[in-house]
Amino acid sequence: MKIEAARVIVTCPGRNFVTLKIVTDQGVYGIGDATLNGREKAVVSYLEDHVVPCLIGMDPRRIEDIWQYLYRGAYWRRGPVTMRAIAAVDMALWDIKGKMAGMPVYDLLGGKSRERVMVYGHANGSDIDETVEAVGQYIDMGYKAIRAQTGVPGIKDAYGVGRGKLYYEPADAQLPSLTGWDTRKALNYVPKMFEKLRATYGFDHHLLHDGHHRYTPQEAANLGKMLEPYQLFWLEDCTPAENQEAFRLVREHTVTPLAVGEIFNTIWDAKDLIQNQLIDYIRATVVGAGGLTHLRRIADLASLYQVRTGCHGATDLSPVTMGCALHFDTWVPNFGIQEYMRHTEETDAVFPHDYSFDDGHLTVGDTPGHGVDIDEELAAKYPYKPAYLPVARLEDGTMWNW
Repeated sequence: MKIEAARVIVTCPGRNFVTLKIVTDQGVYGIGDATLNGREKAVVSYLEDHVVPCLIGMDPRRIEDIWQYLYRGAYWRRGPVTMRAIAAVDMALWDIKGKMAGMPVYDLLGGKSRERVMVYGHANGSDIDETVEAVGQYIDMGYKAIRAQTGVPGIKDAYGVGRGKLYYEPADAQLPSLTGWDTRKALNYVPKMFEKLRATYGFDHHLLHDGHHRYTPQEAANLGKMLEPYQLFWLEDCTPAENQEAFRLVREHTVTPLAVGEIFNTIWDAKDLIQNQLIDYIRATVVGAGGLTHLRRIADLASLYQVRTGCHGATDLSPVTMGCALHFDTWVPNFGIQEYMRHTEETDAVFPHDYSFDDGHLTVGDTPGHGVDIDEELAAKYPYKPAYLPVARLEDGTMWNW
């Protein structure tokens, strides 16, 4: 068996997705996700010019060897563009192997560790009252875990407050839109939201919150300490993780569980955080961290230190990544939770899939491979639309972390 062809498909059924389709000389094909929100063209160029030519003639059954070829064979390795291209290849190859074996990917990984996967949704509002109402709506839909974000008085376009109740797409303009930030205002406001949420709904549901890399370690520790009475499932991305040691200060001052990793590309980004037990959940993604082959290694390292998985699952990851993540989640022994931002009806039509939601959980089907396909004819009806993620500035004009 040889790889006969590989092509990149770009479609925009409400937002941009980059999909790689690999076809073998026996007619079996697999698809993978390479989407990089706001930088789609960079990944497309890398795939078409540097990866696809190397794949032709390779044996698609040699998943590990091809992964090593694409990673070790590139002297300028790592980074979001390279690793997402590798991830797309890896997902497609696992899809092909599952179809060849007549088995779902979770069986290839070692079989089920659970029957279903707990997920969390995103509730947000322009103020606390709107967010409290939105959390109630998610509870009514059956969610057991909900991420709560709120607009903050005096902050322009606070992170996490989307356009609509179920769908959130921050990449909103052909050039980056400008948002604001003020740490003191957020620290004064966010704990009040969780106070009201617990007063309204009690402690039966898991609540999560995203700091989105905006706090210094001391500020993050302060926020974590203030949130302790409300028993969060986790505080996500509380401070930038380029300096992994920064999480030590946060850890020393709060028992609020910490999660990070959606922007990580390799195990090296998480090594110190995991080995020093500075986090509770690792949020690396199938698409961001080089595919299932590499994400397994991150999860195995994490399991040695009782760190659980909590894969990123925003709408900038296509249903292909979600399908692969759910097979990973179904297998991985140290599973924690899975983020689940619902895709639009248009996206679901372009990417038909066999996973389903019920009672706060997602369940994968038993379709051979990862259970997600692409309708290329329908995808062609949604051409690429340039879109950037926003940027953020402080009140004095200083650039800040969006």
